[in-house]
Amino acid sequence: MTNRTTLANAIRVLSMDAIQKSNSGHPGAPMGMADMAEVLYNNFMSHNPKNPNWSNRDRFVLSNGHGSMLMYSLLHLTGYDLSMDDIKNFRQLHSKTPGHPEYGYTAGIETTTGPLGQGITNAVGMALSEKLLAKEFNKEGLNIVDHHTYTFVGDGCLMEGISHEACSFAGTLKLGKLIALYDDNNISIDGEVGGWFTDDTVKRFKSYGWHVQSIDGHDPKAIKKAIKKAKAKTNKPSIICAKTNIGQGAPNKAGSHECHGAPLGADEVAATREALDWSYPAFEIPQDVYDGWNAEEKGAKTENKWIELFAEYSEKYPDQAADYTRRMNNQLPDNFAQLSQAAVEKAQAEAEAMPTRKASKYALEALGPLVPGLFGGSADLTPSNNTFWSGSKACNDVELDFTGNYISYGVREFGMTAMMNGMMLHGGLVPYGATFLMFSEYARNALRMAALMKIRGLFVYTHDSIGVGEDGPTHQPVEQTSSLRLMPNMNVWRPCDATESVAAWKSALEKADGPSCLLFSRQNTSKENRNAQQVADISKGGYILKDSVGTPDAIIISTGSEIGISMQAAEQLGENIRVVSMPCTNVYDQQDDAYKESILPSSVTNRIAVEAGQGDFWYKYVGLNGAIISQDTFGESAPGAELFEHFGFTVENIVKTVKETIENS
Repeated sequence: MTNRTTLANAIRVLSMDAIQKSNSGHPGAPMGMADMAEVLYNNFMSHNPKNPNWSNRDRFVLSNGHGSMLMYSLLHLTGYDLSMDDIKNFRQLHSKTPGHPEYGYTAGIETTTGPLGQGITNAVGMALSEKLLAKEFNKEGLNIVDHHTYTFVGDGCLMEGISHEACSFAGTLKLGKLIALYDDNNISIDGEVGGWFTDDTVKRFKSYGWHVQSIDGHDPKAIKKAIKKAKAKTNKPSIICAKTNIGQGAPNKAGSHECHGAPLGADEVAATREALDWSYPAFEIPQDVYDGWNAEEKGAKTENKWIELFAEYSEKYPDQAADYTRRMNNQLPDNFAQLSQAAVEKAQAEAEAMPTRKASKYALEALGPLVPGLFGGSADLTPSNNTFWSGSKACNDVELDFTGNYISYGVREFGMTAMMNGMMLHGGLVPYGATFLMFSEYARNALRMAALMKIRGLFVYTHDSIGVGEDGPTHQPVEQTSSLRLMPNMNVWRPCDATESVAAWKSALEKADGPSCLLFSRQNTSKENRNAQQVADISKGGYILKDSVGTPDAIIISTGSEIGISMQAAEQLGENIRVVSMPCTNVYDQQDDAYKESILPSSVTNRIAVEAGQGDFWYKYVGLNGAIISQDTFGESAPGAELFEHFGFTVENIVKTVKETIENS
């Protein structure tokens, strides 16, 4: 049998060779972590390379994603669909081996990592999902959900503030099946980290409530012993602080920042081969090394054993088995589209005027029962966000029984969002999480990661404008709505009443290939009248709410709470004014040209946009000669109604602006 050192060296040489060929990358981390990876994958990981989507597999997250060649080497060597040609194509256009691991590109990559700290936070979300699903589905003797989440982290991950949010919370939740291996190599791009990172990591994680061990990260026996101890500690997450030498094996650059973010260079690659006693040329792995790594047979046996278990489970609990399968396949119930559209129509018929944050809860009451696996939460703002509906049950109360479907994340907006991404990637749950729109700023990069990975995410943001009122400009979003709309693959909904709010939730739940932001008001909104066609057209993102008798003299385009005053202004202006409600510009932009022309005819250039947010975004709809009533300065501290009047969000100002636009055309 090939010895462990040789197996680990296969990772080292593949990594340095691929990075040298691409003339770009980070060889130090994969070379330094190779011994830990070898022990983890050959002794502990439960996975099947031929079925990377097996639901009960262990999850592995490379949080320090710049070391991506470690991940690609592992996948190639253990038998995943990643060829040597793919390894040679590292960091090239459309390759299966991009510079950082990217979900959806390569079988076996559980999440996109790169922005440091988010990978370990995704892993916390995955471990939480495992715990919740095990509590929900497992029966005595039939533990169909029973796996671990492993993550490698580096100094950079632990420096990022999100790691505090996530790891503190993981300790509180006692996520015993979460095991982190910390690559403690004392090096970052700027050099030795002693000048900027002197935390006592052991004490830090002990204070979080983690099980902590310190080992030599190049000693396979110590690594194996530590992982065994971590797995045995079921009531605490574990971190193994492994002292490593970055670039281990490179005789002249190991231990230095010179091997962190740049190829070793031809001379050092040759010297490393000699130092490792690796006599094979670049991109050649001997068969005995492949044999030592191959996990196909073992993986198939492990999965087949689970398949037999699941077959027994299915016979005894057919409904639960069907629900589990559907949810792990990221599918909504078959009748969701029909029943959810009926809920939209019911809202039009029955719902009263209310702030849209209350309308959001109304939507949850209507749609929540239709989505088994819907899992809510808030970053310490549940009463304000209205995210706890009658079907909600807290799962992190003092007893921590995990039988619920709602969690209080504490004041952790960034951590909440990245955890939700991990939960969605794990499968089985449909998470939604909430805070004030202003604090989406804390979570911005995790929102971007959800959009980049094209995963369903439901991000609820209330207090959506200066209507927040007395809390003042620190809490009053101005530029956030428009900037979120600019994020590729993100749908941003700003509904005007209960009907649009239910439609927004419906759309967000149905969007399986990307996230949605749902923006709701603190201030009251009006209830708008609609016919059946108008109700149906909400799903197109923009539609005619009030039409003119003939060709419009002007078109008012508005969203959210400003729809009410726009409709009042249109009534005063007469029968030749059209009002377009555009609750989701992203969805509207995806409609065909004929539909968009029917809503905003190119012949009508007198267009006025009304939204209590930054206005430049609206020029794409009103044209350079159109008018925009917007909020282009920070707000003030005063009651919301006074601020709307102060900043010109009034019927009178809309009427005046429309008349001026028509006169100047």
